[in-house]
Amino acid sequence: MTNLEPPRIAITLGDPAGVGPEVVLKALSDPAITQAARCLIVGDARVLQRTAQQIGLRMPDTVVTDIESLPSETHAAILDLQRIAPSQFQPGQLSALCGLAAIEYIRAATLLCLRGQADAMATAPVNKEAIALNGIPFTGHTEYIAQLCGMTESRMLLVNDRLRVVHVTTHCSLRDACAVDRHRVLQTILAGHAAAVAMGFPDPRIAVCGLNPHAGEHGLFGQEDETAILPAVQEAKKEGIRCDGPLPADTLFYRAVRGDYDLVVAMYHDQGHIPMKVIDFERTVNVSLGLPIIRTSVDHGTAFDIVGRNQADPSSLKAAIRLAATMARNTRCA
Repeated sequence: MTNLEPPRIAITLGDPAGVGPEVVLKALSDPAITQAARCLIVGDARVLQRTAQQIGLRMPDTVVTDIESLPSETHAAILDLQRIAPSQFQPGQLSALCGLAAIEYIRAATLLCLRGQADAMATAPVNKEAIALNGIPFTGHTEYIAQLCGMTESRMLLVNDRLRVVHVTTHCSLRDACAVDRHRVLQTILAGHAAAVAMGFPDPRIAVCGLNPHAGEHGLFGQEDETAILPAVQEAKKEGIRCDGPLPADTLFYRAVRGDYDLVVAMYHDQGHIPMKVIDFERTVNVSLGLPIIRTSVDHGTAFDIVGRNQADPSSLKAAIRLAATMARNTRCA
């Protein structure tokens, strides 16, 4: 990618039986998306063709089976992996074959980014149960992509127009999440700071949630805020990061939405996810941090119940593509 070229974004198709094919086609039908990025769908052309016929949209004209044969100037294309045929599954139904295909799309897009053949990736939703039917351990995109990249730690960041939240822990039990680790909190603050800069905040204001009610009330409601979170915040400040906390989570999110902070650090999955989805479920984007590549994603599931009805909303995927392109450009210019 040169300074004049839009970034190339590898867009995975998601579970073929879910709404992924529909939201991908709808997103790429928006000229603003294909002007902001060179979009490369990583999936199966035959699956997309069936969906295009169902919902009355046109597929990209360029279909390749080898990335080397992709014209560099193309703004909408399909990398056809030929993993599954429409005759092998029913839309809206759980399928092990679809789960396996979805994993292959993720793997291929990740390798494109690692090899420098794509500048970032944006992912459509997968179904964890469908993947598990193949005996593949899979707790989520973030963890799987981190493993492919050879990374032992990763973080989840949720982004919409009004709020940005990075999580210290995500897919683990609440009991495990309450075992707060000072080092992990600090690394989450640092990763969130770097991501906020890539999103266009040169000196982001960061607020860190407390774990306990009222951020522990100086030890009255638990010691974790004083012994683990506060020392991490103090270390982050020593590194020049504008960072406050631990702060009571019940008021912190209101302050962040009001504009007092650019980024919130949440201690566990639901502490961060609930306010994000209440504020803007349709346009919230999931970003993986701690990786050597840029990865964004929709923050909704496969929605088997509406597959084939032309009801799937592409807003989240469009936001994910735009954010991936922004982060790729800002990272290039840094």
